[in-house]
Order: sequence, then C-alpha cells, then structure tokens
Amino acid sequence: MTDLEKHHRMANAIRFLAMDAVEKAKSGHPGLPMGAADIATVLFTQVLKFDPTAPHWADRDRFVLSAGHGSMLLYATLYLLGYEDFPLDQIKKFRQIGARTAGHPEFGHGAGIETTTGPLGQGLANAVGMAIAEKLQAARFGEALVDHYTYVLAGDGCLMEGISQEALTLAGHLKLNKLIVIWDDNGISIDGKIDVTDSTDQIARFEASKWNTIRVDGHDPVALAAAFRKAQDSDRPTLIAAKTVIGFGSPTKAGTAKVHGSPLGADEIAATRKALNWSHEPFEIPSDVLDAWRIAGLRSAHAHKDWEKRFAAADAETRAEFERRNRGDLPAALKPALMAYKQKLADERPTLATRQASENVLTVINEVVPETIGGSADLTGSNNTKTAQTKPVTPDDFSGRYIHWGIREHGMAAAMNGMALHGGMIPYSGTFLVFADYCRPSLRLAALMEQRVIHVMTHDSIGLGEDGPTHQPVEHYASLRAIPNLNFFRPADVTETLECWQLALTASKTPSVLALTRQGLVAQRKTFEEENLCARGAYVLADTDETADVTIFASGSEVEIAMDARAKLEAEGVSARVVSVPCFELFELQSTDYQAAVIGTSKVKIAVEAGIRMGWDRFIGNDGVFVGMTGFGASGPYKELYAHFGITADAVAAAAKAGLAA
Repeated sequence: MTDLEKHHRMANAIRFLAMDAVEKAKSGHPGLPMGAADIATVLFTQVLKFDPTAPHWADRDRFVLSAGHGSMLLYATLYLLGYEDFPLDQIKKFRQIGARTAGHPEFGHGAGIETTTGPLGQGLANAVGMAIAEKLQAARFGEALVDHYTYVLAGDGCLMEGISQEALTLAGHLKLNKLIVIWDDNGISIDGKIDVTDSTDQIARFEASKWNTIRVDGHDPVALAAAFRKAQDSDRPTLIAAKTVIGFGSPTKAGTAKVHGSPLGADEIAATRKALNWSHEPFEIPSDVLDAWRIAGLRSAHAHKDWEKRFAAADAETRAEFERRNRGDLPAALKPALMAYKQKLADERPTLATRQASENVLTVINEVVPETIGGSADLTGSNNTKTAQTKPVTPDDFSGRYIHWGIREHGMAAAMNGMALHGGMIPYSGTFLVFADYCRPSLRLAALMEQRVIHVMTHDSIGLGEDGPTHQPVEHYASLRAIPNLNFFRPADVTETLECWQLALTASKTPSVLALTRQGLVAQRKTFEEENLCARGAYVLADTDETADVTIFASGSEVEIAMDARAKLEAEGVSARVVSVPCFELFELQSTDYQAAVIGTSKVKIAVEAGIRMGWDRFIGNDGVFVGMTGFGASGPYKELYAHFGITADAVAAAAKAGLAA
C-alpha cells in the first residue's frame, strides 16, 4: 500500500464514522467532516504535537474546531487516535443525552476538546487568546518549557461573523506567528453557495491585516503537509486557504448545501461506501487503519518525554511556579495582602469612585499575583485597569502584563476565554458596562465553560451623566444576572470593591463582571472585618434595635441613597434597615434561613437601583416598591439625572412613608 493509499483510508475512517454517527443520531452535520477529513488526517498524524495518554500536557499544540457544527470530525479523530474519553461507544451515542459527543464540542466533556465551539467565529477568537497565552508564558518560562502552536479549522461562516475581523486584526498586529488558521474553503453555507451572501476576497483580507497566506488543495496530503511546514516557519500568523469539497465522496450531495446539516440517508451512504471503496459495516474500522491511527497517536510521545526531561532540569522554584499557575491556584500571599489593605480602608474610609477603588485594589493584587493579565478595549483611562506592575504587551515584547485590546470588545472577551482555557494566567479587562452587549456571546460561553475571566465594566449607570442614554446601562444588570454561572458584582464602596475582587479571583470556575461607578461613593463600611460579607451576596449593612418598619435593598451607588433615606426615616421615628446586595447569584447560594433573615419581615420593602426592576421582586415581592428606571436615561450632569428620574433619598423615604400609611 502506498503512502497516498494509506492516507486516503485513514481519512475515509473519519468520513464514515461521521456519516454513520450522524445517520444513527438522525441529526448532525456530515458535510464538514467529510470535506475536511484530509486536512485533519495530515494535521493530526504529521503536524500536531500532543499525547493522547497525557491529554492535558501543558506544552501540547492546541487544535480548535471553530466550525463546531462539524464536531464529528473532532470526535472521530479523537477516537481513532486513542483518546480514553472517546471510545467507539461514545461515537455511537453522538448527540445523545449524557454523551461526551454533544452536538457541538463542549469543553469539559472530554480531554481533547480545547474549547466549546458552535457559535461561529468564537473558536477563531478563542484561538487568538490561546496564542497570546503561549507567547506570554514563553516570555516568562522560556521556550524550553513553552513552545507550541495553536491550530484552527474555520469555515466560511466563521470568517463571515464580525468577531472574526476583531480577532484576525488583533492577531496580525501582535504577530502571533504560532497561530495557524486552516480555512475550510468549500464555498457552501446553509442557504447555498457562499456567493449568494458574500464576495469577500479572504486572502486579501487576511494579508491586509498582516497575515501570511497560503492557498492549497485541501484534498492533497502532500501539499497540505508542505503548507503546514511553511506556516510553522512564518514570522506572522498564517491563513491556509484549503479548497475542499463539502461532503467529499457523496455521489449526489457532495459540493451542495444538502450535505451541510442533515444526515445523508441510508441510500446515499451506501453509494458513498461504493464510491470510496469502503466495504465495512457502520462504525467498523479495519484493523490496519485503526492501527495506523493509534501509531500516529503515539508520534509525539518522544516530544513529551523530552519536554519532561527539560522540565525536570529546571530549578525547583520555576517548576513549582509553572505548576501552580497552570493548576490555577492563587499565591498564598494574596489573602494577607488584601487583609492589610482592607484594614487600611477601614481606618481611612476614603470616598472613591469604585472604578478608582478597583485600580487601588488591583495594585495590591497585581503585586502578589503575577499571573494576572490586564487590559482594556481602548478605555484604559476610564476603566482604571492598568497598574504600575502591568507594562504593555507589544508585538515584539510579551513580557508585559497589559493588553491594549483596541475597540474590539467581542474579540477581547473571546480571546480572554482562550487565555483562561490555555491555562497559566488570569485575564481581566475593561470596557463600559453598556458595551457588555458587544461581548455577551463570549460572556455566556465563559459561563458555560466555567472559566475564570474577570470583566471590569465601568460607567455602570445613569451616574456617568453627560454621555447620555446610549452609554447609560439600564437593562444590563438584569441581562447579565440572567446568565447562569456568571457572577455580576455591583459594589457599593471601596471595601465592597475589594471583597468583590477577592471573590472574582477565588471563583475558579465562574466568570465575573464588576460593574463600577464613574462617580465618587462614600465609604459605607466603617469597621474592619476579616469576613468577606459580599460572599453572601447580600447582607444587612445597617440594622435597627427593634423590628424594622422598612427594609431598603440596594446595590452599588444606590446603597448610599438607601443609607441617606434610612437616616431621614430614622429622624422621623421610622425604623429602617438597609441591605446591600452586591451579587444576586451568591445570595441564591446561601441557606434558606440566611436568605429569610436578610429579606426580613418589614411591612414595607423597597429596592433602589438605577436600572430596571427585573429581578428585584426576589427581595421585595410583587407588592414591593421599586425606585429606579423604567426606560432609558438622558444626557446631563449625573446628580441632576438622579433627581430627574426620582432616584433620591427623599423619594425613597417618601415611598416608605406612603407604604406604611397604606
């Protein structure tokens, strides 16, 4: 058997596993695995550095299937290579409840899946983050320990999505030469031929963004191998435009949209078996083909062993630090440093905007947590995410700790996910809260993948003032609180800001958003407490000696309004308590007894927040009083805006008295 014949049989193993699995599930996308099987075969058997017996090896190459609908390409390949998490039984359970072989690749379901893909373009942007992480780690630990590539298989849909433009321009700017994107150039999408919707010259587009580009026949294994070698030698990221036929081998459906997202059907599969000279039963892989794949799976074993020798030769401190960071453990020095600063805040009680408070806390954190990587989407001076320890990362110097992401909120959030998935660092970055809309799909995926990424989102309310309703978030609190496994923090003062940062750092499987003010806020916490009160999600900030007539719940900047309203009520003989609610999500994790005690039994319950009411009935009930926004904001000085919309201490006090009189 010639090498070419051997290659074709190995590629056909992917094709028929994909066809058979989709047919059995009566659901799925056979076209991409059939068309890209030659690419995957060359990539995994000749190019990629990995070890199926140690799938989490830190210096493995990363492979990202950005076109996640073609998931059977990845699952079939992982089975053929001998990954323990993907036996043949899992292939047969494709798209079934409880199977690792979900409809789209899901991170955490099995080793070998580097990220969750499916929303097109996300994988490409994740891979940019992975490539950034590789260069950052190499700058810290040296290429003897960190020297790997990130490969992406992307389709036409990935390149059409807007996020791809953000990702590829950033990658070109940063000269991410170890990022190699294979474009499955099959010219087909769900609606038919790509020219129905797009006329972009993708080669010119990537070249304009400083990428190296290569055209290749995606079914020619020799040409593909040469293209990969050339890409590895580039000083820039590389796009390999691989011309393929979607559904390769299908006699009547190849090259058409009919093979994109539907099973081929028994008759067409039988015809494809005949056309490709594959006489085996469904899910049957001949022993010579499976042996060839399993041998290919062991190809990088020597590279792994050589790496282990280099790692063992490093000094003990380097090894310990490398392993700590890759485990995701925080340094022991963090808590004492935060407690010392918390004591200082209790003594001094500064009035600060929480964005400034965040910068001060970050200065403490960044001094003792070297793996934090900061950044901002062109709002550094507004987000206050840069500290003295975080010099900028530049195209030619990755020793820094601060990334100027540019005006690329979505690409930034997706790349942060990729950095976290890569391991070894804790990414945080900044933008305005209203622009959470621009990165919401990536925020959602961070939550789904249980990744520790931290988003500093400032200018969190009408309190930003003159920029007006386009920049004033009103529905965003509710919108972000609606995402499962995302902690949305809205601290009320500098001490709560510290506590929220501490919680974001320690939440190793949960992304966080810190919503921070532009305007200054009075320190509400007057005494030092080692306990992190924000960890409970809501707590009684100001209580009464007797049964309270009124309970006022508030978050963020409105806690100050709640406290002022309480003072007014107390002066008139009305007993009132104030509950600060920095994080709905953490409150829901508390015991029912604690929740009941915090909510209390006051006759009148009022919630105060410069956003919409949605979510607050959890605290105040359907008959509670809400003081906040019912529509969009307006442009003007922030104090005048609060008065204009009736979010004031006088309004809260008046509502309380009206409720008591009712």
